[in-house]
Amino acid sequence: MSQALEKQFQEVSVASRSLAILEDKKINEVLHDLAQEAEQHIDYLLEENVKDLNRMSENDPKYDRLKLTEDRIKAIAQDIKNVAMMDSPLGKQLMSKVSVTGLQIEKISVPLGVIGVIYEARPNVTFDVFSLCLKSCNACILKGGSDAEFSNLAIISIIHKVLERHGLSQYLACLLPADRSATKALLEAVNYVDIIIPRGSQRLIDYVRENSKVPTIETGAGIVHTYYDEFADLDKGKEIVFNAKTRRVSVCNALDCLVIHSSRVADITIIAQKLAEKNVVLHADKPSFEQLKGNYPSDLLFIAEEHHFGTEFLSHKMSIKTVNSLKEALDHIATYSSKHSESIVSENKDVVDLFLKSVDAAAVYANTSTAFTDGAQFGLGAEIGISTQKLHARGPMALDELTSYKWIVKSDGLVRA
Repeated sequence: MSQALEKQFQEVSVASRSLAILEDKKINEVLHDLAQEAEQHIDYLLEENVKDLNRMSENDPKYDRLKLTEDRIKAIAQDIKNVAMMDSPLGKQLMSKVSVTGLQIEKISVPLGVIGVIYEARPNVTFDVFSLCLKSCNACILKGGSDAEFSNLAIISIIHKVLERHGLSQYLACLLPADRSATKALLEAVNYVDIIIPRGSQRLIDYVRENSKVPTIETGAGIVHTYYDEFADLDKGKEIVFNAKTRRVSVCNALDCLVIHSSRVADITIIAQKLAEKNVVLHADKPSFEQLKGNYPSDLLFIAEEHHFGTEFLSHKMSIKTVNSLKEALDHIATYSSKHSESIVSENKDVVDLFLKSVDAAAVYANTSTAFTDGAQFGLGAEIGISTQKLHARGPMALDELTSYKWIVKSDGLVRA
């Protein structure tokens, strides 16, 4: 680790301790100021973002994630305000008791400390992470990808401007250089960083998990299924599939595989009508392919191969699997799911209940688009990522997930026998 990076890590660690006495009212003032500053500098942010966009092909699945627009910046600013309006996750009494020996024991929520986030072409993450970390009194070390270098530098300059205006250390939000050596240093910063959260491709997540000496929370890839059951409502189903697949194809909650009951395979032609309008490429198994043949543009229809199941497409592509029973659907999902988001379309309550109980995923839906797997949509203000693991946090992570706890023990001079 270079001396310069170690010095930065030390400064962040010191800055994080200053948050212990920072009042929530002050934090909210900073966040509202940041939201206003972001909206006032929309033109600047878009200019810097264009520099990044010009270096990436529009056909790249990451392009849409990288792109900022006026509406998206305004939405980011609103998310910052939403975070400010949330209750503080700190100081919550999780447990209180008096022991038989007279000890007054409390368990209260506290910050994690220093949070490192490694992410790819997602400049909105820079705003989101800082907002959530400040609200939960954590310092953050941000390691963005080179694809979003200009955007991230512009955003961090606005954050630092606001921190300085309020007399707070700029090291509460530290943006590391975009090169790989900084990633390696962050993964080895065991004396300075409490936890690392990777956000990006499965390749990035695997790399962080395999190389980090700091504890990590995985925000896994989203290989997402929707099961269209034999008791499905066609009108609901076609809208749910269309929304889940096409709303934003480059995000982790987008639909990748439609699983359809064989008794309803004829419905696939109606479901696919709207998908054709968005030029969605379908990789269909034999029964669904035969049904779609002649009813779907031939240049968008292909026979599915094994590798199309279990693929996170992040584009206008989708696979289709036909099954003969709910059990087959559950088995298919269990085999290929990344445990992110899964949905069922059915009017049969018993089938729905069994699906919701049986599917092992962070978010499981009934008659609902998986596009809702999002911290803001869950009423969390914003999110720092969507965890697909089971320890510490699962699903959209926001303020509560950025806390740990400690034991507070008091007495009037007790000593242990």
